[in-house]
Amino acid sequence: MKRAHVYLALRYLGLLAVLAISIGPFLWQFATSIKGPNEDVFVPDFIPDDPTFGNYAAVADVVPVWNFALNSLGVASVNVITNCLGAAMAGYALARLKFRGRRFAAVVFASSILVPFEAIMISLFLVMRGFGLTNTLTAVVLPGAIAALNVLLLRNAFLALPAEVEEAAIIDGANAWQRFTRLALPSVKGTLVVVALFSFMFSWDDFLWPLIVLSDQEKYTLTIGLAYLQGTFVQNQRLVAAGTIIAVVPLILLFLLLQKHFFRGVGEGAIKG
Repeated sequence: MKRAHVYLALRYLGLLAVLAISIGPFLWQFATSIKGPNEDVFVPDFIPDDPTFGNYAAVADVVPVWNFALNSLGVASVNVITNCLGAAMAGYALARLKFRGRRFAAVVFASSILVPFEAIMISLFLVMRGFGLTNTLTAVVLPGAIAALNVLLLRNAFLALPAEVEEAAIIDGANAWQRFTRLALPSVKGTLVVVALFSFMFSWDDFLWPLIVLSDQEKYTLTIGLAYLQGTFVQNQRLVAAGTIIAVVPLILLFLLLQKHFFRGVGEGAIKG
């Protein structure tokens, strides 16, 4: 009995250690963002002696951080819509429609995940330049409009749909589009939430591609703007920390709102053999 209590105590200690490692840096960053001008930012003091939210106002006064955030929000929102619609249609086609080369297409999607972005970014830039899309938010959106990972997640979710249900719909005269919109999509709502969260997170956090394709500061996304902020206020870590919190808080709030659907969707889209 005592041994079981020891194991339980060790387990909780391990969980507390993981929790401290996970959220400790974020709490330190938040504490730094509200520290007064006379406090040491390099001391891990989670409760500042002179807290102030003036650092957030200072960031907005000097750098158009809210304009950057709106640009990021627009890019992320469009990517969410295109991934939920496009990846759902592609995933349904790979999972439920019969056509020649279906398995090969699934292998191509899976293989594309293994290709690092750095290997294709020059080609992508040349394509965008050829279409005259450089220095536009459209060029930021297009490469991630339909992610291969999201297609595979939805494909596996659609594969879990019982074949008998779809066969009954076919007997009732439903065409492919009706089966997709009225039968398949409602059954994978959780996976769609996962796709939406992944798409929003990857678009919101993307740094390298917007840095390559954008040159006008008015069109910068938030990640590029924060890098500019760090270069401008290298001696004032309070403003850098405030900008980081501004970038992270939307992701946290979005996950907290959709976490129930997210975990259900992970099970729907699990990789099946």
